[in-house]
Amino acid sequence: MFSRSNALACVAGVMVLGMSAWAHAAGDPAAGEKKFYTCYGCHGLPHYRNAYPDYSVPMLRHQNAAYITAALQEYRSGERPHPTMHAQAASLSDQDIADIASYLQGTEPVKANKTIVGKTPAQVAACTACHGENGTGVESPLTPQPPVLAGQHVDYLEQALTTYRNGRRKNVVMDSMAQLLKSEEDVKIVAAYFASQESPLTTASTDSK
Repeated sequence: MFSRSNALACVAGVMVLGMSAWAHAAGDPAAGEKKFYTCYGCHGLPHYRNAYPDYSVPMLRHQNAAYITAALQEYRSGERPHPTMHAQAASLSDQDIADIASYLQGTEPVKANKTIVGKTPAQVAACTACHGENGTGVESPLTPQPPVLAGQHVDYLEQALTTYRNGRRKNVVMDSMAQLLKSEEDVKIVAAYFASQESPLTTASTDSK
């Protein structure tokens, strides 16, 4: 179920997305910090929660800029079905998105490492080719890194995987990868594992350097 061929398919998909992501304009982190001001009400507060459904708002500071760019574009297009985020992203230009992504990432992307907390469950196997065994990504000079999962809120990870599985959130890579998780228990296992790893992520208000 969690085979190497599935992992290789993930790598191929990320390479395609990666080349597209790098084609966008470079972001200005100083401008991005100013443009992020309307986002602080949710993403700048530790332990802030989304309502209906109820889950933790994700930590974004130090997240990879390529992922933030892709996520905001998906909210803007409606591929991610969140009314508040769609309304926010709809007002952003490509340059606005690039600036915000650059600010959130910081001076450089999180570096992949091999530090693992606990035992890696079988359900994580298909995730490791892109996200690394501990959720900090993999070393690759060819593509921008996929999102950092290490230390992200467990209920947010559950929500994201569930919406990929049921088709409400759409992504050319994750649509197929999430289908390898055959049950809600598989989703919980994967989310709990990545949430338990050492995290570089913080809320946007705790570190603006």
